[in-house]
Amino acid sequence: MGLMGDLLRARNLLLVVFVPLLLLPLPILHPSSEAACAYVLIVTAVYWVSEAVPLGAAALVPAFLYPFFGVLRSSEVAAEYFKNTTLLLAGVICVATAVEKWNLHKRIALRMVLMAGAKPGTLLLCFMSCTTLLSMWLSNTSTTAMVMPIVEAVLQELVSADEEQLGAGSTSTEEAQPISLGVNHSQPSLELIFVNEDTSTADLTSLMHNKKLNGVPTITNPLQTASQRQGKKQHPSQEKPRVLTPSPRNQERNRKYRSHHDQMICKCLSLSISYSATIGGLATVIGTSTSLIFLEHFNNQYPAAEVVNFGTWFLFSFPISLIMLVLSWLWMHWLFLGCNFKETCSLSKKKKTKREQLSEKRIQEEYEKLGDISYPEMVTGFFFILMTVLWFTREPGFVAGWDSFFEKKGYCTDATVSVFLGFLLFLIPAKKPCFGKKNNGENQEPSLGTEPIITWKDFQKTMPWEIVILVGGGYALASGSKSSGLSTWIGNQMLSLSSLPPWAVTLLACILVSIVTEFVSNPATITIFLPILCSLSESLHINPLYTLIPVTMCISFAVMLPVGNPPNAIVFSYGHCQIKDMVKAGLGVNVIGLVIVMVAINTWGISLFHLDIYPTWAKASNITNQA
Repeated sequence: MGLMGDLLRARNLLLVVFVPLLLLPLPILHPSSEAACAYVLIVTAVYWVSEAVPLGAAALVPAFLYPFFGVLRSSEVAAEYFKNTTLLLAGVICVATAVEKWNLHKRIALRMVLMAGAKPGTLLLCFMSCTTLLSMWLSNTSTTAMVMPIVEAVLQELVSADEEQLGAGSTSTEEAQPISLGVNHSQPSLELIFVNEDTSTADLTSLMHNKKLNGVPTITNPLQTASQRQGKKQHPSQEKPRVLTPSPRNQERNRKYRSHHDQMICKCLSLSISYSATIGGLATVIGTSTSLIFLEHFNNQYPAAEVVNFGTWFLFSFPISLIMLVLSWLWMHWLFLGCNFKETCSLSKKKKTKREQLSEKRIQEEYEKLGDISYPEMVTGFFFILMTVLWFTREPGFVAGWDSFFEKKGYCTDATVSVFLGFLLFLIPAKKPCFGKKNNGENQEPSLGTEPIITWKDFQKTMPWEIVILVGGGYALASGSKSSGLSTWIGNQMLSLSSLPPWAVTLLACILVSIVTEFVSNPATITIFLPILCSLSESLHINPLYTLIPVTMCISFAVMLPVGNPPNAIVFSYGHCQIKDMVKAGLGVNVIGLVIVMVAINTWGISLFHLDIYPTWAKASNITNQA
């Protein structure tokens, strides 16, 4: 047992050492560029799937193995690690950093909750809509980590109101038998959790245990303002929200709910946050790392194809997100709350219970603590809207965009807009300018001084550098596969699928990646499958977008297991749901997403991307590969 235990503990080291050695006969017995490239691809894929080393570190494998085997020059490999998408991501992270730093996301979330009220059905729809909206622009993991504490606080308010209502005649809390959610009902002021989307499931689990993420101790918000660091009074918009941390998983069996209905509400609201974060990430090309990886790989593989940008992606995917949001809400409501929509979704004040009224009162108090909207919040909101408008109007397709006003058309991309606006956030002061007016000291923020909206330290703490390296590794693998001829060889091996109709090929690919992504990280999955699917589409003379877009979306549907993605792990750590609950609810969301994506790509997707023809830019790429 001691030897086996040592081997298990050294599993990662053994994989790192023995996998390259066991595969070494491949390039030795078959001394060709294709075999050498396949060797590098398999070694990197094994490292990604097993997570024997961090994803970013594994993505560096092509940087030294390609030159060793003569597949690509070192300078050629290095050029693949920093692309246009990296600049796009950097600019978006600047705006996201400002949103998180000045608590604009909390103001939006609490406002939407106040609009919905405390009825379970409307509350569920409200939180799902709010999470979907935030996840369009922030990473799925960050959105989940921001919204879940607010959800937990709302659940505690429901419980506290129930105790006040039902325990009035009791002499103690024990006599009233309140729900035990594993937290102190005095509701201490705790802090939000910020986790980058590139955080692996293993790293997230380690973080939970080491920092007691699912216990009373909390993780300090890394986006601290200068006023917090100096110990001075901070603006109300920067105050940490009074939220509750998740309860320990080992206390779940001791968890007591006043009724089965209360337990179902807790399960439903918790799981819906993870699902709606995934749904929102589909709507924009910057919503998830998988869509960013797809965009850069597609532009790199087909440089002559100018069909996918922020606007066209949004026009295609936003209806998908909207339909998925509604159907997922109905599915979650039916699964956990039943079909009594009239009772759970009523907006009538006369039908509100004492419990719901007290809950709404506490939520109103939390919103009022934010105070009036601050100057940094207004600037951040303005930049947020401006960036979206400039993305849409750059090259809308049906009319001439602002890009055509320049003498050299096509030089500006979505990255140009995001980097420019992100750069301005480092310059604009967080303190409202007086323009010659005397400062009387009232309603001012002296602690801010000349500090800008965001600082470089704020940006560094939020920028997912591991994703940047991971994306670059994927580009390097794709470039090596193309130059060595491996992608052409793979495509020729798949000619047997030519007897199937195109929709069947796409459906099989979507089902395959939906299964794989439950156990393998989303970025690793799409990085492995993209070159293969490009070769498959070219060999079968199918428009590559007809396969690549649905597969990219289905890779995000890793919603059935806690290990599927970090948002699932965050929700699972709160202790309201078990694995069987996630599997049952996630399977329905998975099927809903798969059906909607297939319907979308065969209806408005065909007219939007001209999928019914084999494009010339794909033919040109195929000729280049064969050459």
